[in-house]
Amino acid sequence: MWHCSMAGIFLSAALASNLTMAEVPAPEPEHEKVLRVCQDPNNMPFSNQKLMGFENKIAALFAKELGWKIEYTWYPQRMGYVRNTLKKKLPDSDQYECDLVTGVAVGFDLGATTRPYYHSTYSMAYVKGKGFDDIKTPDDLLKLDPARLKTLRLGVFGRSPVVDWMLKNGLADQMVSYQTQTGDPAQYPGEMVEKDLTSGKIDVAFVWGPIGGYFAKKATTVPIAAIPFKSQPNMRMDFSIAMGVRYGEKGFKDRIDQLIAKNQPQITAILREYGVLLVDDQGNLLVSAN
Repeated sequence: MWHCSMAGIFLSAALASNLTMAEVPAPEPEHEKVLRVCQDPNNMPFSNQKLMGFENKIAALFAKELGWKIEYTWYPQRMGYVRNTLKKKLPDSDQYECDLVTGVAVGFDLGATTRPYYHSTYSMAYVKGKGFDDIKTPDDLLKLDPARLKTLRLGVFGRSPVVDWMLKNGLADQMVSYQTQTGDPAQYPGEMVEKDLTSGKIDVAFVWGPIGGYFAKKATTVPIAAIPFKSQPNMRMDFSIAMGVRYGEKGFKDRIDQLIAKNQPQITAILREYGVLLVDDQGNLLVSAN
């Protein structure tokens, strides 16, 4: 990943003429002291171009720890994201657009993954004061009067694991399906909660935990509750999130692993600030957004 400039080579040669090999330092060329991150320009609470997301904050923390500058490559996290960021070389250069994707699921197969830095789960969000306040788990939704349950509009992203839960429990007719990749860069997944749930377009939103927890915590127009899912046999709802780097760049990956390990308390504090629903490896809630 890292490339030496000719000036750096000549400098090392000059130093070697006066020092023994054991004394020669190994300075990084100045252009290498840049943390180049790949992020979505409009996907709160993760990131945006105003640097308001928790991935923005964590990347800035890493740059500060390294004593490096930080640069951003903005591209919507949709089809072609990795191809146009992590794997895209600059014209007439061996340098890539960016070097670090700040949020990928463990098991991401388009690059190598670091150690995980948080573990979250899918969630169910509803507006408080509308007859849902006794619901403390997603399964409590199923205990509503059947006549009322059949009237509810349940927002869910297609192909998310929550779809399987809804199909299993006979809620297919109530599903309002959303696309995760619309092709419109102005749209973002959190709109389901921030706009459609608060306006009453849907009655319940099923979203990834960081989204549900964040919008529940920051809601100002109406109070929102975010209820975490627990995984069930053959129905996993919770996942570990890491960072992504290019294959073959072990040194850089190790550096990011060290930053995560060293700064985990600060990282967790940032996640708490954003209301992220954090769970342990058994899916038990660690941090409540409400």
